[in-house]
Amino acid sequence: MRVLVIGGGGREHAIVWALSKSEKVKQIFCAPGNAGIAELAECAPIPVNQFDDLITYTKDNAIDLVFVGPDDPLADGIVDAFEAHNIPVYGPRKNAAEIEGSKIFMKDLLRKYNIPTAKYETFTDYEAALAYLREQSAPIVVKADGLAAGKGVTVAYSIEEAEKALHDMMVDKVFGQSGGSVVIEEFLQGQEMSILAFVDGETVRAMVPAQDHKPVFDDDKGPNTGGMGTYSPLPHIDPALVEDAIENIIKPTAKAMVSEGRPFRGVLFAGLMITSSGVKTIEFNARMGDPETQVVLPRLKTDLLDIVLASLNGRLDQLEIEWSDEAAVCVIAASEGYPAAYPKGRAITGLEAAKAQGALVFHAGTALTDGEIVTSGGRVLGIVGLGRDIAEARARAYEAVSAVHFEGMHARTDIAAKALR
Repeated sequence: MRVLVIGGGGREHAIVWALSKSEKVKQIFCAPGNAGIAELAECAPIPVNQFDDLITYTKDNAIDLVFVGPDDPLADGIVDAFEAHNIPVYGPRKNAAEIEGSKIFMKDLLRKYNIPTAKYETFTDYEAALAYLREQSAPIVVKADGLAAGKGVTVAYSIEEAEKALHDMMVDKVFGQSGGSVVIEEFLQGQEMSILAFVDGETVRAMVPAQDHKPVFDDDKGPNTGGMGTYSPLPHIDPALVEDAIENIIKPTAKAMVSEGRPFRGVLFAGLMITSSGVKTIEFNARMGDPETQVVLPRLKTDLLDIVLASLNGRLDQLEIEWSDEAAVCVIAASEGYPAAYPKGRAITGLEAAKAQGALVFHAGTALTDGEIVTSGGRVLGIVGLGRDIAEARARAYEAVSAVHFEGMHARTDIAAKALR
């Protein structure tokens, strides 16, 4: 088959890499792709929101299947657009992708169907939100309703900090229209866990769990990012809690979406918190996580294409999915200044040395300029070490990180450290 992957980040590089291992895949295309993806796929410089151009490219290249990676085009209805041209496409339709596109929709859905989540209130009026906030105590969480590249959430440890976040979102519009409505949410204390699942209607096939590190600096200090590293499995978390999350959160949510007339088909990502009163939902995403995908797909033994085709053909419930016992640890190498403004165009060295050590190097924000691989994003590389356990995988990941260099590069040094305690 000829497959097009839409997107150009580390998640898409991991998807392309996984698909490239399938004997059924004849050729892979990617739009827009990046310097690393270009080693495995034919890349086309088409933005992910240019649906007409993407559809034309798909037809011109006789592509058999489209796999959508990022959240924005899903929320904007890219799957509906491809389906209108009878092009097989993997991902949720617009009305199902709203589970990520609107935090208010997601929270109201969970409340309606009694699915565990934090207590919350929603607001479209700034003054009303401010008045409510001043009646609360810190810590407290303020979330922009819409998509904000993983940065629209503030965990405020004082009411003053929460007020600033609210003003930034609703008055200064730092996230554009995404912050026109907000969720003010109870702060959940505990340990985070991510579970991705292949979903087709009420059929749920959960992937192995992972844990992300959102703050930019060690010891979870600094502002939230799109993710500074992740690992899988989670040896320090009771498997019963994973099963609890699948049975009492993910499966009921898939069923609720069917009941709402919004059946979900694609990858449903549950961001969860293990609290003293049980597992609760922080968020749902309508696609593979980034950088969770970079540690989950290397553990997948079943052909990814077979899973996608089974879902598209309504046979996901008949497919057994196998996973490796191997551990994976991903460390993000980020640009100077990230998650705020960052420079671009800085030369990257040591990529081949890192790969020679056995690491997987997924490109997140890179470009090819005059034959040289350079930085072009905030998160530049996802460097993945594999091993018999977390300790071995972690050591290999950091050994590979030390081989890579670009000016201003920074990476957390404590990814997966919790799993070793």
